[in-house]
Amino acid sequence: MELDQVLEKRRSIRKYAKGGKVSPELVKKFVSAALVAPSWKNTETARYHAVLSPEKIQALREKAFGAWNFQCTENVQALVVSTFVKNISGYRKDGTPDNELENGWGIYDAGLQNSVFLLKAAEAGIDTLVMGIRDASAIRELLEIPENEVILSVIALGERAETPEKPHRKNPEDVVKFY
Repeated sequence: MELDQVLEKRRSIRKYAKGGKVSPELVKKFVSAALVAPSWKNTETARYHAVLSPEKIQALREKAFGAWNFQCTENVQALVVSTFVKNISGYRKDGTPDNELENGWGIYDAGLQNSVFLLKAAEAGIDTLVMGIRDASAIRELLEIPENEVILSVIALGERAETPEKPHRKNPEDVVKFY
């Protein structure tokens, strides 16, 4: 599938079909693609905590999601928690920040990687939803995520039960300035 086709096909899915085919091998394939994304001094600080067990998925939905995301993740086949190791991207070896963004570079790098992860999933026919409204403390406790990792988002994976309309997007003229 060409990149333009993947970009056209990908949607944030909020209604998933029962059953599915998300496996550890598929998640590894998406993470492998994500690792090709650029990162600050090639530090690759993004981490992925993949939840495929139905019991663990349900526990995460019940304890870490609000009502809306709980509803939107019914029937998902996997939840992947995206994190990054703090105080590395954007920092010198002595621990001082390289510029004013500090850990903002870790967020940036993880976002680049997550974008590639989502596109690789779409190419494989797996639909996704990125969720930022979540209880990070509950996630950390349930998955035993180390304190040196900042929890960013939860990515739901599965097969769509319906195809939403393509949302309106801005035109390039709305967002770019040429000098």
